[in-house]
Amino acid sequence: MPLVTRNIEPRHLCRQTLPSDTSELECRTNITLANVIRQLGSLSKYAEDIFGEICTQASAFASRVNSLAERVDRVQVKVTQLDPKEEEVSLQGINTRKAFRSSTIQDQKLFDRNSLPVPVLETYNSCDAPPPLNNLSPYRDDGKEALKFYTNPSYFFDLWKEKMLQDTKDIMKEKRKHRVRGKGPLFYTSVGTIVEWG
Repeated sequence: MPLVTRNIEPRHLCRQTLPSDTSELECRTNITLANVIRQLGSLSKYAEDIFGEICTQASAFASRVNSLAERVDRVQVKVTQLDPKEEEVSLQGINTRKAFRSSTIQDQKLFDRNSLPVPVLETYNSCDAPPPLNNLSPYRDDGKEALKFYTNPSYFFDLWKEKMLQDTKDIMKEKRKHRVRGKGPLFYTSVGTIVEWG
């Protein structure tokens, strides 16, 4: 499902009630023209936002490229200064050095509030707050929060966790069944075949 980041307002150009004392055609034309101008204003605002984001990303990319070019230049100078005939490295020196370890930190919280794009954050902030159903929680007999019946952000995680636990239990049952079958006593039939009991 696509996530709409920007909406151009107004969406419906001609859906407004007309005053009864004026000519309908002229009034409808003026309303439509005014709404088209409002749409163009909304479009120009979003275009400015988009180009601002592109400019910010391009400048960040340019600074990264410049720092990378400086690092390459420094390494290139070091490599040209090294003389393999002069500098001898013993076998023990090679073995005592630690292995290379990258200092790059992997991002783990990709969907964080700070990483939200500005339009999505504006849409999120414009949403209505949930009703104050927690005021009813003291009156519940089961001890659950009343707001959890209206909105529960951890519902899908809990559902996934229960499914994973159930899958693990099913796998353990299957392993137990196979283990028990293999430990039964053996019997010979009249034909001479061996049958496992159990």
